Amino acid sequence: MGKKEQSTQKANKRVEAVLQLLRKQGPLSMKQEKFCNNGCVERFLRAKGDNVKKAAKSLRACLSWRESVGTENLIADEFSAELTDGVAYVAGHDDQSRPVVIFRIRQDYQKFHSQKQFTRLLVFTLEVAIATMPKKVEQFVLLFDASLFRSASAFMNFLLSSLKVVADYYPSRLFKAFVIDPPSLFSYLWKGVRPFVELSTVTMVVSSLDFEDSLEFDDFTSYPRAASLRFDPSSIKSTAKVGSCSSSRFSFTVSPHIDSLKPWYLSLTDTSASKVGPTSPSPLGPSLISPLNARSLSFASPIARSTPISARKSLFPSTPLPQRPTKVGGAGASNPRTSRPSFLQSPALFFRRESHVSSKTQNTRESFSPFFKFYRRPYDEMIYRSKMRPPLGGLISIVKRRHMSVSQRF
Repeated sequence: MGKKEQSTQKANKRVEAVLQLLRKQGPLSMKQEKFCNNGCVERFLRAKGDNVKKAAKSLRACLSWRESVGTENLIADEFSAELTDGVAYVAGHDDQSRPVVIFRIRQDYQKFHSQKQFTRLLVFTLEVAIATMPKKVEQFVLLFDASLFRSASAFMNFLLSSLKVVADYYPSRLFKAFVIDPPSLFSYLWKGVRPFVELSTVTMVVSSLDFEDSLEFDDFTSYPRAASLRFDPSSIKSTAKVGSCSSSRFSFTVSPHIDSLKPWYLSLTDTSASKVGPTSPSPLGPSLISPLNARSLSFASPIARSTPISARKSLFPSTPLPQRPTKVGGAGASNPRTSRPSFLQSPALFFRRESHVSSKTQNTRESFSPFFKFYRRPYDEMIYRSKMRPPLGGLISIVKRRHMSVSQRF
């Protein structure tokens, strides 16, 4: 008997021990028996460190919580407004067939909805994600779009409540969680709360601006709604003339390439016939608009305008300006006040945290880059409804998967 078979037998014995403890506490219904399969019990055991008593207690609490929430009675008709606006939905599946769930909840959502309604929406979205999982896939990915929040504390409450539900009632289900574009003060709050959050090790804070220039795909062409949002310059007949326009102070130039990223260019070069300031050629280049020649010399006499700046007298002739000391020895450099510390005097100087922070940021960037396309992909209600299996789909007709292309499925 190999080691793999022995470990499988031990795992099966632990699963049977957990189920026996559950049946001793009370009989299980048919739906509860179906929910407590081997995979579910193994996830609870994995989350509790293979402790049978703790896993049985947590699983019993999960069963009573699911009964109080009413997970078996959740349908899409209850969240018709949320499905229309794309508040919470399954965006697709990654390369490992894990479902990617996106939450785009506004800050004022909790003002008009109770905590119970939000919990039901969260559970409904997670149940849809679990129903779309293929065999041998047990985890999902969560993307929290925090750009719609202005208050860091409000988003922190929303995030902690969501992670607590996932940690307590969906153990070992979360692969990664990304917080995208949070408020400015969120990072400080997260540093203080993170040691007390169970799923903090798989939760990362990222910024979408770091990935705007790293798009190496064109994933939006297969979506008609995304393609319709693009601007077509040929659809509008423009009567504007492409060329340059100059005034007495500025020069405005338009590039003939319409599809360029920055078709205009604003120059501060003085293009007028009567230039303000010195008109003689200067070694510093052409005369530019500056506070020195535009404001101080605006009302000066023609003689003062023609006088070079270097030849003018100082404001106080009786007070000579200090002269710069000349260097002795030509290439000699001034010695600093204190000598550079050696390794023995201050070893901490040679072990800065910049490299550690940069490596951590690089790891976060690499972890989020496969899921950035789901964040940028536009929301389509019909595609999301097609992922719902009965009875989650509700009374609204569901688009059959055979009418969808492969790109729309994932």
